[in-house]
Amino acid sequence: MIAYIVRRILATIPVMLMVAVFVFSLLYLAPGDPAAIIAGEEGSLQDIEQIRQSLNLDQPFLLRFGDWLLQILRGDLGTSIYSGRPIAEQVQQRVETTVSLMVVSMVISVAIAIPLGVLAAWKKDSWIDRGVMIFAVFVFSVPVFVFGYALSWFFGLQLRWLPIQGYVPLSSGVWLWLRTLILPSLAMASAFIGLQARMTRATMLEVLSQDYIRTAKAKGLNQYVVLFQHALKNAAVPITTVVGLGIAGLLSGSVVIETVFALPGLGRLVADAILRRDYPVIQSLTLIFGITYVLVNLIVDLVYTIFDPRVRY
Repeated sequence: MIAYIVRRILATIPVMLMVAVFVFSLLYLAPGDPAAIIAGEEGSLQDIEQIRQSLNLDQPFLLRFGDWLLQILRGDLGTSIYSGRPIAEQVQQRVETTVSLMVVSMVISVAIAIPLGVLAAWKKDSWIDRGVMIFAVFVFSVPVFVFGYALSWFFGLQLRWLPIQGYVPLSSGVWLWLRTLILPSLAMASAFIGLQARMTRATMLEVLSQDYIRTAKAKGLNQYVVLFQHALKNAAVPITTVVGLGIAGLLSGSVVIETVFALPGLGRLVADAILRRDYPVIQSLTLIFGITYVLVNLIVDLVYTIFDPRVRY
């Protein structure tokens, strides 16, 4: 068990290094001269040269990458070209919003999708199964921003039950915090509800056809015990994979949802940085999202060992 965990952790190190190389190369893969793009049409040659020096574009690539990597390892993400503020400070101010949005979205999607998938597999070929699958395909097919605008219009503008913009920190109260997250979390969770429900149904159908399930039924065990204690536990590995992919997908979805609901999170910061061509901010946040994706996959691999001990060997 310990050896497996150590192997998985060590395997993430070269992956993170590759992510860092790719993220750093974004500045040079972009078409045109980054310094000229940042300076804009009215920028003088002197302005372009100053920007080039501030980004160390006048130095060899490997030297720039080494300096940038050491800076990141020290916890220094650099300085925003647009605001002149440290990027780490901006990330610290906004990370609570994005993490809260992702946690609530994932809780909603798992709480809805897995029971729906289990129910659809249990009632295979019935009207319940067909209804769940129609719902899953529908929510998976509609873009999240469409759900966002629809939820805002109905619950925010028509019924006036929930706010449609802004964010209240958790320190201000659990209910006030949750009210600002319900609509954006529902919108962001919509696609993953459809994906997870379909995956849960397919996996449960495969498990329910196994001999040991028929044996459990023949012994007269309660159908709920068979369904949840025996079948769902053995279907947990592929379901966990989809949940892990959903967490990673929520990172990219936060860019759209935080823009729709005017949430001051990391996704909104990315969108603003792209519009302003603030390359240091784009690099830093892309690196944070990439490393988060790698760590989520590491956690998913470790969770496998809980549901299937064979994974350890």
